[in-house]
Amino acid sequence: MPDFPIRKMQLILEEVHHDGGPLPETPRKLGAIVACVKNPFAGRYEPDLQPAMEDLKPLGAEMSERLIAALGGKEGIDGYGKGAIVGENGELEHAALWHVPGGYAMRGLLGQSNAIVPSCMKRGGVGSRLDLPLGHINAAYVRSHFDGIEVGLPDGPRADEIVFALGMSCGGRVHSRMGGLEVWQVTGDDGLR
Repeated sequence: MPDFPIRKMQLILEEVHHDGGPLPETPRKLGAIVACVKNPFAGRYEPDLQPAMEDLKPLGAEMSERLIAALGGKEGIDGYGKGAIVGENGELEHAALWHVPGGYAMRGLLGQSNAIVPSCMKRGGVGSRLDLPLGHINAAYVRSHFDGIEVGLPDGPRADEIVFALGMSCGGRVHSRMGGLEVWQVTGDDGLR
């Protein structure tokens, strides 16, 4: 059973009060949470990584709960995404460990959420940044929710660490007007429309 001790966590909250044009009725809220953890696989090749996803599930649940609370509860959250930055002694497959623990934790706590959780991962050194992709929780084709939030830590990931990240949003981009599927048209049956 691998251990992923947490060195630090960071919560990022953003309110968009204006983005040109008229003021929105209410500010758009976005948030992200990151956890910098020790990478138990750094510097070596492990042929069977999948069991380690189980060990990360409590972290995914804790981060999801904290982010949902920081955004004022699950009502109104209609966008999400996830990602990871693995330090230089790790490999991208170590970042991919986050797919199930991060994605399924958010989906389980937010209730109905049929769309795939957008994801991004990379290898990077201390201070690396990641543009965490965001998409609508029930319909991947909702263009108003194609967005992102930048995450990163000034002192991580170290060579033997991984920074895991989750992001959520309340509402689409301010003044979205690029057409396509609108939120009111979502059926949520297939995760696409």
